[in-house]
Amino acid sequence: MKIAMVSEHASPLATLGGVDAGGQNVHVAALAREIAEAGHEVTVYTRKDREDLPESVTFGPGVTVVHVPAGPAAEIPKDEILPWVPQFGKWLHDRWLFDRPDLVHSHFWMSGLAALEAADRLRIPVVHTFHALGSVKRRHQGPADTSPRDRIDAEAEIGRRVDAVIATCTDEVDELIRMRVPRRATRVVPCGVDVETFNPHVEPLERPERPRLLTVGRLVPRKGVDTTIRALQYLKDAELVIAGGPSSNELHRDPEVTRLRWLAAQAGVSDRVTFLGRVSREALPALMRSSTAVVSVPWYEPFGMVALEAMACGVPVVASAVGGQKETVVNGVTGILVPPRQPAVLARALRRLLDDRVRRTAFGIAGADRARARYRWSRIAGETLATYERVLSAHTLERNAS
Repeated sequence: MKIAMVSEHASPLATLGGVDAGGQNVHVAALAREIAEAGHEVTVYTRKDREDLPESVTFGPGVTVVHVPAGPAAEIPKDEILPWVPQFGKWLHDRWLFDRPDLVHSHFWMSGLAALEAADRLRIPVVHTFHALGSVKRRHQGPADTSPRDRIDAEAEIGRRVDAVIATCTDEVDELIRMRVPRRATRVVPCGVDVETFNPHVEPLERPERPRLLTVGRLVPRKGVDTTIRALQYLKDAELVIAGGPSSNELHRDPEVTRLRWLAAQAGVSDRVTFLGRVSREALPALMRSSTAVVSVPWYEPFGMVALEAMACGVPVVASAVGGQKETVVNGVTGILVPPRQPAVLARALRRLLDDRVRRTAFGIAGADRARARYRWSRIAGETLATYERVLSAHTLERNAS
């Protein structure tokens, strides 16, 4: 198959750790590579956000990244990209007139709008992955939600117009049904993990003298890092390492880092909290292996890739019972699930884990086994390709009938 992936703000080439660069970038990159490995041709279309970017870049065998000129060739927050989506869609349409894909897989809601704009007139089937839903974001963030006003209605329309929706967890399917997206149009295919890179045989970065808790991810309030900082005041023997955000020499300019440092000072734990800044993907497994436990307690989480990567490394996980984490982390087997935004409850769960070496070891072994068995990218790509094939078969039947 010749597959077009549309990922308007999340390029597989992007440096991870910024406000808008995270799990979606990893997902698109890994999925594209694995599908190409299965013998298909993949082109990823993303917005050109730097003047010096070439139109196309070879990302790997069978995978090309194309930079679409839509809007200014500069980094802009994803919530400000919407005015340029029609231009993005028109460019795709003009491209596909002469370089037609068999199927389009769009990622994130604005990519869905652009993909449908381009593919509808050409009668190319579209599969869509939301990665996050505006209705969930608004429910949890309220007035702090910076998404465009029309996002929720647009997502409902996308869900009803595309040929299939690939959801990353059953919570997302339930939310889509409430948005009147037909259940028959959805398939659950979780995110995956690179079990060659993230595995329990990686040498730890170091062996800290005291219990080390680690959080990894974009530094935005909904990730719940403040909950972990507040929990630390009940864990007098532990330290907290925070990986993510801007580069280490830019941390002092980041408003969320400033807020978190102030909270750490108020809780009296500043001397036990370390901000690393952005950490490369290559360095992440060794950092995870040096921690006693990885903590991932966002307010909401469409999937929860960090928890899965920690499990693959054989590191016990304490995660909030939200979204995909409820399915990835098996409570009491690969880690512990806790309610979000409750520091005291989190502290109690961590205390039990830190005091029980045998339990930590058991969680680590079970987590690594589960990651390898259920979440390796080859399996995720196979399930995704099965969805593509069902859609293409239905599309062919429909075309022949007309």
